[in-house]
Amino acid sequence: MAGQYNTTGYRNSDGILTISEQTAVTQGTSVSTAVTCDAYSGVITTFAQSAAAAGEAQFTVNNAKVKATDVVGVCIKTHTSAGTFIPAVTAVADGSFQITLTNLHTATAGNGVLILNFAVQPVRP
Repeated sequence: MAGQYNTTGYRNSDGILTISEQTAVTQGTSVSTAVTCDAYSGVITTFAQSAAAAGEAQFTVNNAKVKATDVVGVCIKTHTSAGTFIPAVTAVADGSFQITLTNLHTATAGNGVLILNFAVQPVRP
């Protein structure tokens, strides 16, 4: 499929999809507050969370571009928090996806800001 264009980006000469739309958002009043990012990729700056050792926090990303069949990935760009966090996309639906932040550290609570990158890979039958 190298060289074919679609509505979400384009495939370069190696056949790799390059996503064209990006956004950035900062979370509001808590680490569980939903955010809205209507783009195929972007950056989410979390509220300064206070996740317990071995605890989790979840929030919804409202995104009109997302369909339930899409693949959504998330990773940590910058970590200024105590604790050892790993982000995961734990649900995908038409118009939204859910991110769960898990503190893997068994003794240290998280208490700072995480900056997350996300990307949506559309999968249309």
